[in-house]
Amino acid sequence: MSQRQIGGLDFATARAMLQPWQDTAAPIQADEYRRRLEQARQLMREQQVDALFITAGTSLRYFSGVSWGATERLVGMLLTAAGDPLLVCPAFELGSLSHVLKIPAGMLLWEEHENPQALVARAMRERGAGSLALDPAATHACAERLRAVLDGKPMTDATAIVDSCRMCKSPAELALMSQATAMTLQVHKLAAGLITEGISNVALTRFIDEAHRALGADGGSTFCIVQFGQATAYPHGIPGERFLQQNELVLIDTGCSVQGYQSDITRCYIFGDPNAEQSRIWLLEQAAQKAAFEAARPGVTCESVDAAARAVVEQAGLGPDYRLPGIPHRTGHGCGLSIHEAPYLVRGDQTLLQPGMCCSNEPMIVLPDQFGVRLEDHFHVTADGAAWFTEPSPAIDQPFA
Repeated sequence: MSQRQIGGLDFATARAMLQPWQDTAAPIQADEYRRRLEQARQLMREQQVDALFITAGTSLRYFSGVSWGATERLVGMLLTAAGDPLLVCPAFELGSLSHVLKIPAGMLLWEEHENPQALVARAMRERGAGSLALDPAATHACAERLRAVLDGKPMTDATAIVDSCRMCKSPAELALMSQATAMTLQVHKLAAGLITEGISNVALTRFIDEAHRALGADGGSTFCIVQFGQATAYPHGIPGERFLQQNELVLIDTGCSVQGYQSDITRCYIFGDPNAEQSRIWLLEQAAQKAAFEAARPGVTCESVDAAARAVVEQAGLGPDYRLPGIPHRTGHGCGLSIHEAPYLVRGDQTLLQPGMCCSNEPMIVLPDQFGVRLEDHFHVTADGAAWFTEPSPAIDQPFA
């Protein structure tokens, strides 16, 4: 077992090593928001759509800086071919909205007894917009209420517009994701240092949340999975408190948010001495992750990256497809303002990789009722290949490069 990386810390020492992050990335600037809106308008013209409506959530943050989640009260942005975007907002929330809005925008304010969808329809008429593309994240209720007031005007799915804007990250976005991943990797290193016999997965989860918060993430952990031994055979874990025993695998999957941009990193390593099967599967997982990374470059399909990882595992006699023992889920997912977003490294996704696309690389291998190994790092596509945000794990007893 590597004493340098696994074990050797106590909670007091680990907490003393937590300081606010110094190398902070710059926030998204006004010019970038303007370019995003212009790109959306260009895509609207290409698809012959007159208006785009984005509801509260990550896409509203992407286009306007408004970091609100969806509730029963409609908040959104109407973008038309010309003129400032229009923000739909409850009248009593105007002050709060004004403090987070990053773009010039008009306001469509509604009182509690009013129908906010009717304001959207009226604004479309006033701007001569005859068709609407609706945010794919909009609720069914929102869609039906809009349809009821659009007087038969066509309403289509805005997925192609939204995803085309968000998939390729700008240098500013890559910098924010680099900070988020670096912070989470530092948290992983401290968590690995705390590993000792009898430690609880609940105690580690609490520390990881505390550490993300201390480093300066938007909150604590965005999510956290800590599993030991047989529990690692479940990709997203199983409930309950467990206590680590010698020669068990440790799997920690966690991430944080920096100005809305996400990290998502998994480390899996042995506490003690691995047996032959643990070592074999860990090395196979490492090879599958490497094969996926080497397949990623501009112009190749997302599904071909997934196929490259699966080929490694299938050649070793596991699988095929999603059969166990083998890889039960896709090789990876896009990441940005959402932890999971387009594109997806999975069979059937024929999206061509382009520079700036960011994806997880996590072709997890599961041996049912025994253990699982997931190594997860993210890469971004470059002009001639791909680059890691975080360096992959070198060995089963050395989780960090």
